[in-house]
Amino acid sequence: MNTYRQDVSRQDTHSKVIGYLLWIFGFTGAHRFYYGKPVTGTIWFFTFGLLGIGWLIDAFLIPSMDREADLRFTAGPIEYNVAWILLTFLGVFGLHRMYQGKWLTGLLYLVTGGLFFLGVLYDFWTLNDQISVRNAQSR
Repeated sequence: MNTYRQDVSRQDTHSKVIGYLLWIFGFTGAHRFYYGKPVTGTIWFFTFGLLGIGWLIDAFLIPSMDREADLRFTAGPIEYNVAWILLTFLGVFGLHRMYQGKWLTGLLYLVTGGLFFLGVLYDFWTLNDQISVRNAQSR
């Protein structure tokens, strides 16, 4: 039984605290992107969280979105929480890419404003998968 608890704690890829922090800005869909739901994140972005109704409902859905993300994505040396904070608040500077060891594209983002913000949007859609692949490769 103790081995099971260790496996679960090792696979804790996402944080409810970070999820709720991003939920505060939830009308932008940030918390949905964080938990690996880019389609609904985009819908939240363009509809201001379904006019605030979806945003309020998500306050109760975050624990289940967190569990789902923990099962879906691979844990490893690159922390999802750090990468998502860097992307959300400093994405145009490419720090989230440098954190993953992608120095060339990180520097490119730095001098181009996140490739004119389109690269940042791409990373909102794919960051979880990028990290999951890198973590799986490091095993």
